[in-house]
Amino acid sequence: MAVQKPKFIQAWECVGCGRIEAPQPCLGICQDRPMELVPKAAYEQLAEEYGRMRELVLQLALTSPRPDQWEAGYRAAQKRAQALVDALQLHPERTKVSK
Repeated sequence: MAVQKPKFIQAWECVGCGRIEAPQPCLGICQDRPMELVPKAAYEQLAEEYGRMRELVLQLALTSPRPDQWEAGYRAAQKRAQALVDALQLHPERTKVSK
């Protein structure tokens, strides 16, 4: 599933009653302020992706490999991160650091 930037639409929300209108502001006595809305499906997709990335970050932050297993731990974390990148179809340019 490719990650797509959500399409934002501008609407008006009444600061008194919470009514939302788009694209024209209320002509009554309500006070409106502009706000941005995102389609529910786009929000849910990003929330799910965030949850998966958060899980990986927490695992990295809260896991300590055995003293003689740092490289194996790093390689395993790198493999999990790459699987997540592939699943989310996030493919930034790869940078290799020489040893």
